[in-house]
Amino acid sequence: MRRVYKEAKPVPVAGGHGVTLDGKLIKTPGKRDLRVPSATLAAAIAEEWDSQHDEIRPARMPLTRLAATCIDRVAPDRGAIIRQTANYAGTDLVCYRAARPPALTARQQAVWQPLIDWAVLRYDAPLTITTGVVPKSQTESTLRAFAVAVAERNDFELTALHVVTAACGSLVIGLALIEGRLGAQEAFAASQLDESFQIEGWGEDAEQAERRRALAADIEAATRFLLLLRA
Repeated sequence: MRRVYKEAKPVPVAGGHGVTLDGKLIKTPGKRDLRVPSATLAAAIAEEWDSQHDEIRPARMPLTRLAATCIDRVAPDRGAIIRQTANYAGTDLVCYRAARPPALTARQQAVWQPLIDWAVLRYDAPLTITTGVVPKSQTESTLRAFAVAVAERNDFELTALHVVTAACGSLVIGLALIEGRLGAQEAFAASQLDESFQIEGWGEDAEQAERRRALAADIEAATRFLLLLRA
């Protein structure tokens, strides 16, 4: 899509803040007004639009995409998004440990166990840890506690949490990030612990490197989205 506007500008609107292109309010792909609760986030979205050149490239506007996802997908189907996100607690990455080699098991213990301990204290949600990949059921009370923690988020926070949880394969890591226990780089490193260990020994192919870059970008964008939302 070619750029035909001259100026993108954040503006106050009823119920929040929007962005205009030459005075016309931006719409989401679902034809809804792109309205966010934070003036700082609206300003950052306007900067994304202003930074486009002759061609508009949505891949370079992650904040716009996250806001539109919230408005078009998360808010209208909030219950389903809560369930999808909370379901990660049932098979959370940090609960599945390797049997060997010792260097990997030690790294998993050092990085993942503090996150599990934090989640137990924060949500009163003990997690069962297992070795291998065979699913291990968590208790109903733990799953309910995590579901409540997810449901407490507003639509914009839920959007970011859903993205990070999916990128990391871990609700524990997602919640740790959204509550400031981890930063974006720490969340990525924790979620990629096993892959990084293998890469250290065997190297990384181009496809794997690209997939990891995409996951890191998703986590970084969601983190920045949260920070701007709360600014």
